[in-house]
Amino acid sequence: MITSKTISNGILKALITTVLVGLILFFFYKIQSVLIYLVVSFILTLIGNPILDFFKKRLKFNHLFATIATLFIFILIIFGFIMMFIPLILSQGENLSLLNTTEIEKNIVQLINQITVFLDNHQIDSAQVLKEANITSKINFNFIPNFLNTILGTISSLSVGLGSVLFITFFFLKDRLIFILGAKKLIQNNHEDQILNSLEKINYLLSRYFIGLLLQLFIVFLLYLIVLFIFGVPNALVIAFLCAVLNIIPYIGPLIASFLAAILTMLSNLGSDFQSEILPTTIYVLIGFWIVQIIDNNLSQPIIFSKSVSSHPLEIFLVILIAGFLFGILGMIVAVPLYTIIKVIGKEFFPENKIIQLLTKDI
Repeated sequence: MITSKTISNGILKALITTVLVGLILFFFYKIQSVLIYLVVSFILTLIGNPILDFFKKRLKFNHLFATIATLFIFILIIFGFIMMFIPLILSQGENLSLLNTTEIEKNIVQLINQITVFLDNHQIDSAQVLKEANITSKINFNFIPNFLNTILGTISSLSVGLGSVLFITFFFLKDRLIFILGAKKLIQNNHEDQILNSLEKINYLLSRYFIGLLLQLFIVFLLYLIVLFIFGVPNALVIAFLCAVLNIIPYIGPLIASFLAAILTMLSNLGSDFQSEILPTTIYVLIGFWIVQIIDNNLSQPIIFSKSVSSHPLEIFLVILIAGFLFGILGMIVAVPLYTIIKVIGKEFFPENKIIQLLTKDI
């Protein structure tokens, strides 16, 4: 029988639970920087594990020296990236006025006026539509500088905590066996082997995935850069860099990158004649970018991703598509890692299921 005391106890428990959950979320919010450091360190650890194993198995380093050598490689890559790319991106970003919203608006207004004149000269009514639509008042000019400043700001913020990230990564690499032994003590004996096998496979597959992702972005960056150099586009490095970063978003990212490349190419050639120089160069760049995307979507991306996570390219495409419909852009970004984790867990805990057998036959 439900009494007033039972109801009050239930309400009290619900309130206590709500307060505790709120306090935990508030605590996580306050230490969000630490959580970011942990996530970055975890990703670096996944990328570093194959390098660590190479030093140990091929070069016969002991575990400590292999860990130090792996960390040293990370330091060299990060330092080289900062010294080579950041100053160039900053200088080219200033040349392109990407760090100044007012200057961007002024340049785009000038560009739209040139487009309007071009359309008027060819008796195209859409020129009047451009004027009536007043596009310049509807465009959020903060997008480009905010995007670039967010990337550079993230790198700068990361540099502040770089020591913490490298310190955590060092112990993640060095003491991974200790962490595994610690996990064993927390796991029930009847599931110990399954969970440990899952963790080992997840670690292996995600290590390959993140390395594959970096390789794919680097290939796209180089191809974009070659296209821009071929057609003599100024500020090629910053345009290629921004468009390559957008490729982190599967399928939608390259479309955004094409639009961004077209706008930035026109802005880079703003002092030239629109009909004879700006328009043809922009068309050529777009064609070049589409060719790069065809290569990436049909060769490098499916091969790299399917090999790294042992999944069929069509399987990856459908997973990313479904995740995009359900959870938007963020879902598309995390779809492949999460799907890989689910597949590994499914194979370990439900090996007799026919569907899981079909999906995990290559794992």
